[in-house]
Amino acid sequence: MANVAVLNMQGVEVGTIELNDAVFGVEVNEHLVHLAVVAQLANKRQGTQSAKTRSEVSGGGRKPWRQKGTGHARQGSTRSPQWKGGGTVFAPKPRDYSITLNKKERRLALKSALTSKVQDSKLIVLDQLVMDSVKTKDFKAVLDAIKVEKALIVLPERDENVVLSARNIPGVQTASVNTINTYDVMKYNTLVVTKDAVAKIEEVYA
Repeated sequence: MANVAVLNMQGVEVGTIELNDAVFGVEVNEHLVHLAVVAQLANKRQGTQSAKTRSEVSGGGRKPWRQKGTGHARQGSTRSPQWKGGGTVFAPKPRDYSITLNKKERRLALKSALTSKVQDSKLIVLDQLVMDSVKTKDFKAVLDAIKVEKALIVLPERDENVVLSARNIPGVQTASVNTINTYDVMKYNTLVVTKDAVAKIEEVYA
């Protein structure tokens, strides 16, 4: 099992924590991580884009001029794609982009992402993360103390003071244990997790 230092909010090491190999020490499956990221990005797409083809735009029922003898190229309709106001070639239509992954695949992808952060020394464990009030300046001081810029902050459950203090800092996102996903874990350089969140992650995913 991997041992990781536990820091306080001032960036001082106050102990160590032993991580469960069933969650933080699995064999990294890069293919599943890729599938999970592609699936999440695809599932974010609305799929509501739409444009009209030549059969759907109004007008164009009559042939604009006779086939031969005018000097013009032959035309059958003023709603052809090359005409102003004509239809769109291969017009996009509403569709469902969602991709479904099996539950076991999603879980293993997340475990692989968490393991990769441990292997790359990009996982920081805090003994606690408590904000007495909503203060972005104070939260930024905590990030500076632990030498972190672009990070995903994982809490055991939603804490309004922490969430609101962090939301105006570029490159920082907060998440609770039940909302973390492979894409967010891989997107941010550093994963900052509280001790309570580590325990909850191991309880849910081990």
